[in-house]
Amino acid sequence: MGKTALVVGASGIVGNATATLLTQRGWAVHGLARNPAAQDGVKPVAADLRDAAATATALKGVDPDAVFITTWLRQDSEAENIRVNSAMVRNLLNGLPAPTRPRHVALVTGLKHYLGPFEAYGKGALPQTPFREEQGRLDVENFYYAQEDELFAAAARDGFTWSVHRPHTVIGKAVGNAMNMGTTLAVYATLCRETGRPFAFPGSAAQWNGLTDMTDAGQLAEQMLWATGTKAAQNEAFNIVNGDIFRWEWMWSRIAQWFGVEPAPFDGTPRPLEEQMAGDAGLWRTIAQREGLAEPDLARLASPWHTDADLGRPIEVVTDMSKSRRLGFTGYRATDDAFFALFERLRADRLLP
Repeated sequence: MGKTALVVGASGIVGNATATLLTQRGWAVHGLARNPAAQDGVKPVAADLRDAAATATALKGVDPDAVFITTWLRQDSEAENIRVNSAMVRNLLNGLPAPTRPRHVALVTGLKHYLGPFEAYGKGALPQTPFREEQGRLDVENFYYAQEDELFAAAARDGFTWSVHRPHTVIGKAVGNAMNMGTTLAVYATLCRETGRPFAFPGSAAQWNGLTDMTDAGQLAEQMLWATGTKAAQNEAFNIVNGDIFRWEWMWSRIAQWFGVEPAPFDGTPRPLEEQMAGDAGLWRTIAQREGLAEPDLARLASPWHTDADLGRPIEVVTDMSKSRRLGFTGYRATDDAFFALFERLRADRLLP
């Protein structure tokens, strides 16, 4: 018999890519979301993980070989992030029927494990780059740590194996996602082309000039699937990036060229997208109506606050991948190609003109 997976957050950037990969590899896939979107080969499971009883009811009869936790809910403070997101992991793992065969649970967190939460982002005593998995937790409250602790406790109780995956900023397609740099930059470039506004880098000089990396959603999905079937990867945490490094000075011109806009010279002054795009909702709706686009609501495509947070960091961010490489994971994606593949898909799906 084939294997069965539960993808939690199946409508998000990472969940969508993971469900797609699993169905391509012949898995039977259940896709859990509050409002599941139709996806080929995926059986929808509607559940709000904040509701323990409803989650348990929704998961009756679901006995997966592997669970992929790819979701979280942003709150107004880190204390609330911890309370809500740890409860979601706890309710999920408590609500699943007890394993009847070996089970693996993969949890997606991210580089805020090393950088700290949004309230303390990139501040205080940070580990040296490149970030490595053996670098311990920061001495700050962090909902990623709380999620991990729920995972570890449930694994000790129920006997499943686990893995934790820490991507950098993820490139992939999703509508209504809170952290979506690729689509945000695509929409911003489209607006600049429409209006003749300069395609101005929104972030810091440290990001413009320094080295960085990113994570394609498909690359992350490949690593999670690898960890699920690799004994040496059980009960381990892994960084996951594409495998290349770049400077935004170079990438910004690559993205500009793809959209046919001229990149504005960067003078070291941050120009946040939240300010640049603050009045663009009506213009985007006009473009969407004129071009017959599938999503006229700018807020469901772009997340300027998140792109500003990433590109505004005052420090260089580079991630080490040696741990999983030594154990046999050899996936690689060129980040400019990942962006271009996303842009092509957004056009094919009528989300961009």
